[in-house]
Amino acid sequence: MDHFDVAIVGGGVVGSATAYYLRKHGFSGSVAIIEKDTTYQFGCTGRSLGGLRQQFSTPENIELSKFGLKLVRGLKTEFGAEADVSFHENGYLIMASESGMPVLEENHRVQMAGGADNIILKGSDLMARFSWVSGEGVAGACFGLSGEGWLDPYSLMTLFRKTAVAQSVKIIPHELTALAADNERISSITLSNGETLTCAHLVNAAGAGAGHVARLANIALPVGPRKRYVYCIDCPQATEALHNAPLTVEPGGVFFRPEGRNFLCGNSPEEDDEPADLNWDVDYAWFEESIWPSLATQVPQFETIKVINAWVGHYDYNALDQNAILGRHPEIRNFYFANGFSGHGLQQGPAAGNAIAELIMHGVYRTIDLTRMGYERVMRNEPLFEKNII
Repeated sequence: MDHFDVAIVGGGVVGSATAYYLRKHGFSGSVAIIEKDTTYQFGCTGRSLGGLRQQFSTPENIELSKFGLKLVRGLKTEFGAEADVSFHENGYLIMASESGMPVLEENHRVQMAGGADNIILKGSDLMARFSWVSGEGVAGACFGLSGEGWLDPYSLMTLFRKTAVAQSVKIIPHELTALAADNERISSITLSNGETLTCAHLVNAAGAGAGHVARLANIALPVGPRKRYVYCIDCPQATEALHNAPLTVEPGGVFFRPEGRNFLCGNSPEEDDEPADLNWDVDYAWFEESIWPSLATQVPQFETIKVINAWVGHYDYNALDQNAILGRHPEIRNFYFANGFSGHGLQQGPAAGNAIAELIMHGVYRTIDLTRMGYERVMRNEPLFEKNII
């Protein structure tokens, strides 16, 4: 029976970053990543839009993303001269209606206190900076002047994973099927090939499957998959200014950003309108009904567009408060959570991996105090709401 000092369930950006930072901080024990989809086609990371922003309402989320920004800006120092994740620092432009302005402005104050670089734009100032905006129903917007944009998710994950593997982290290409607990600790792991392993520490970084992994240990975790559509559109009328737009979020939640000579767009449905079928089929009617009308209203150039591609991704959605659950289980002391990022896992994955590595090695957080994001709030049913979900 093989033994690992740390077993990480999930090899996306969060799991791979955990392995990477364990090695970076000098952990010499044995580390394994258990990943059933070694093509990485269907995980949260591979189907992410790759956004990176500091426009959150929770101070911890701002700090998590600032950690990711520092990493991306220093990528060649961290991983070598050839490292590249195609970071487009175009910013985020988050718009609000009249009724939404108080929340936008309060979020802005929290962000500025956390060191973000953004401004509130209203009226003619907004229109002067972004001439392609109609401004209909928009009272104002918050724009990230620097430190925000998007990057290639797969490239970032691959950098973490390949570097970790080069430092003797083992990839186990099987599914976790059972967990056994002994004296309030995870004592063994059973895999889909029938193999059983033991570990000193188990990290749940299973993305949309995190709730299932927790249930194997009889832990109630309010994290599960939510289906999201991303559409790639061609707009022949688009000006150069629109092709250089930031990632723009309209008051109703519809978002778009440039992607080469095309654009990516989508929208998160309301709670009572979530897709019931969690397959990988795209609903093109959703685009016609819920996205295009808003796009065309807010950006008149989008009145004439064509959907040329689309895909489905699954969020690891935290139904309690749409915030990550991070840290060690208060009773099962060798079970660690890095779950429920609700669409923010790519940008927060590096800091989350670093945080879990710190807990395993030192028993405390050293870089960012993430105590409020622990599982204890789930046990107490005390949500820590993130207001700025996209």
